[in-house]
Amino acid sequence: MPGQSTYDVAIIGGGASGLAAAVSAARAGQRVAVIERDVEMGLPILATGNGRCNLSNIDLNPVRYRHPNIARTVMGEQPEAELAAFFDSLGLMTCEVDGRLYPYSKRADSVREALLMAALRPGTKALTCTEVERAAYDESKGIWNLEVSRPAKPLPLPKKPLEFKALIRAQRKELRRAERARETLFARRVIIACGGSSKHPAELFGLPHIPEEPVLCPVACLPAQDSCPEGLRDSVLRWLDGLRVDCRLSLVRNGASIWTEDGEALFRAYGLSGIVAFDLSRRCIPGDTVEIDLFPNYSEHELVALFARRAESFGDPENMAATWFTGLLDGDLSAHVANIAERTGGHTCASYACTCKHLPFEVLGTTEHASAQVRRGGIPFDAVDIPSMSVEPDIAPALSACGEALDMDADCGGYNLAWAWISGIRAASASPAR
Repeated sequence: MPGQSTYDVAIIGGGASGLAAAVSAARAGQRVAVIERDVEMGLPILATGNGRCNLSNIDLNPVRYRHPNIARTVMGEQPEAELAAFFDSLGLMTCEVDGRLYPYSKRADSVREALLMAALRPGTKALTCTEVERAAYDESKGIWNLEVSRPAKPLPLPKKPLEFKALIRAQRKELRRAERARETLFARRVIIACGGSSKHPAELFGLPHIPEEPVLCPVACLPAQDSCPEGLRDSVLRWLDGLRVDCRLSLVRNGASIWTEDGEALFRAYGLSGIVAFDLSRRCIPGDTVEIDLFPNYSEHELVALFARRAESFGDPENMAATWFTGLLDGDLSAHVANIAERTGGHTCASYACTCKHLPFEVLGTTEHASAQVRRGGIPFDAVDIPSMSVEPDIAPALSACGEALDMDADCGGYNLAWAWISGIRAASASPAR
């Protein structure tokens, strides 16, 4: 029965937003239960920023988010200062690299350990290997009854010491075959912080849900149909596979450029990868055109003049074809540029400059979804009060949601983790103090 075992707040999910909510709730003196289906808390944090954990950004511009106005309202006027204070309160020293914030150690485990130390204090219960199976709200008592399942016995430990990643794999294997038992938890309020897999929790609590899809992943594409012979379209990217270029990507739809960003792109046999391509994946649809600008620091007029001076000293491009780019571009990329120029304007300085500024590829879609950094979709914002993150009471009482469980995603660069931290803090603030 509800009583001594009743928590002030139960948080479903022990990732970034869930732990931020747990820290805030625990500091407010609330009894907290963090319910995590995996074998340990905070494991997704270890994979962020290639293991370095890109915590945030020095400029959390709302335009970087899927819903800029909502992001602006939730994050407030000075989210950078708020997060700096939050990290400082965790004892987490940070450093900046090209506008991105990282832990000073450049290690994601430093972030995870600091969060766990702050969150799992007296009065907080960490329930790993635990899944919520049913949820019912007792209006007469103002209590959520959460039926959960977890292993009936503690998972067996390996017979010999293992390094951390191997230990996690071994524990997950044991978890999959463990016999499970059910029990009921009681909580005055629930926070859904389950990351980009919120369909099941949404169903449990009767919430609307937008189907999730991976974003921040590579983009599948081919050279534009009219840029090279049909028989060569599949071959070009195989030739370029592994080549990195500093460039500007522009997304063109119905003849108009709708987005542009500078960065390093990585050619792959299937299309484009790299951070700038990941940001592209949030915006492109099949049939769009991606134009690669190989000389983003020059206007097209300046590039024509540069190429004209080069022709005077190096030779006429008409007589040299792809070899004219020796010293400027990779050989296979030079051949592709020269082939397009030949089809569209001939081997002239003007044609070469135009091709280098507008190298066209047709978008087929996104790919490599298993490695996508975030998922789009989840609980829609029309079901949530902004900025408190509380679910509208006519949908479900005493319930909040935060982080990737909501329909919010953002560009690479620490923006998604910044949203996780701040939305988790807001959701915890909506929970009543004891």
